[in-house]
Amino acid sequence: MTGRNDGFVQGPWEVRRGSTSRGGASCNLSDRVLEVPFGRDATSRVVRAHELMHVRVSPFTGAWSLEHGDVSPRALECAEELRVNTLLERVGFATVLLKDGSEKEGGKRVARAGDWTEALCFLLAVLGTGSERDFLAGVRAGEPTWMAGLRAVRKRVLRMLSETTTDDLGDTVLNEAGVACGYANVTVAIARIVDAAAQARAPIGPDELRQFRRSLEPGGRRAPSGRFAALIFDTSLSSEHRIRDPGIRRQRPSASGTVMRYPGRLLTDDLRRAFASKTPSHGGVVVIDQSGSMDISISDLEALLARAPNALVVGYSHRPGDRGDTANAWVLAERGAVSTSCPAGNVGNGVDGPVLRWAISRSRGTEPIVWVTDGQVTDSNDHPSEDLTAECALLVRKHRVSLVRDLNQAGRALGRHRPFVASDFGRVGRKLQEIRAQLGT
Repeated sequence: MTGRNDGFVQGPWEVRRGSTSRGGASCNLSDRVLEVPFGRDATSRVVRAHELMHVRVSPFTGAWSLEHGDVSPRALECAEELRVNTLLERVGFATVLLKDGSEKEGGKRVARAGDWTEALCFLLAVLGTGSERDFLAGVRAGEPTWMAGLRAVRKRVLRMLSETTTDDLGDTVLNEAGVACGYANVTVAIARIVDAAAQARAPIGPDELRQFRRSLEPGGRRAPSGRFAALIFDTSLSSEHRIRDPGIRRQRPSASGTVMRYPGRLLTDDLRRAFASKTPSHGGVVVIDQSGSMDISISDLEALLARAPNALVVGYSHRPGDRGDTANAWVLAERGAVSTSCPAGNVGNGVDGPVLRWAISRSRGTEPIVWVTDGQVTDSNDHPSEDLTAECALLVRKHRVSLVRDLNQAGRALGRHRPFVASDFGRVGRKLQEIRAQLGT
């Protein structure tokens, strides 16, 4: 302990009897409680050395929770285990003895649960120990497709450790942020690598594997996640009520009138609503993609809200790779209450499906639903996804959503009785054509 340079204050310790089983030994630096096996065998000696290495180099303050908006606690915990085990091996202890026989079954359990994130984190905790091979064998038995991704992370982390001297690895001198340099430069850096891998899906095939490997390098673009981000609304926006204008005149089928606009209904509609009647409408639902690929004009938005003040208007844009700290959706107008400001986008799409489902669930009766978009759908890391595009296309088809490219078209679409979807409307339009061809409609 005397070698620490981070201001740790010496004092009495309580030493409790532990075991060599996983979780049977621990080091609590805050309360100075050490739980270790008392045996004279080689495994007990290595487990004691592991916990004493924590005593020597691990943080004793809030550094364990360093930047949790950016780094997950579990990744930090397991990355610190790797740093300690690496130091232990470099000073001559046989880390191959750090195993208790439960690792293979543990790997199977993680794979069966489909917990890709835990597989990555636990790999750090056992890397370089006698548990590593058994854990990976268990994962391979349960989910063999994960192995290429796990090997890529293992190779990247070991390369980083090989480039770090032992002095730097165990450095307890505080940096400008008040965190020990060894922890900040090694543990946190490794945790970030694992977090980046966890936010992506396990790579399948050579192309995805190359993307995945590049994402682990400094400045590398995040690999595809294959899933939407969670929808997070900005609740800080203020709003004001506006006086309703005459509204949009919508054409609706009617049993009487002067112009027979829907003659086909004479055969298909029991009420023979073949004529058209125009009624004022102030409502509707408008979903606006505000990603970087869309150039949303504030003046156009104001014009739309002035024309349909009783509509529900929601904008969305997700910051690629965000862990849930940044709002990615905002209600711009809600049944007469109009936002006094319009947030800028966050570069990516990321929540196309969730925001469409949210808007559809809040539509009233048969009011029109309009999606202002370029027809592109991306995952939480802003990569195009065939499956997610199909998910959105099915929502558009089922709920008769009109697709338009700008806010000027949105106002006109609110007045239509039938939904409008161009055949060349980006990936969503092409996917709709495929679905129609498959169904023969």
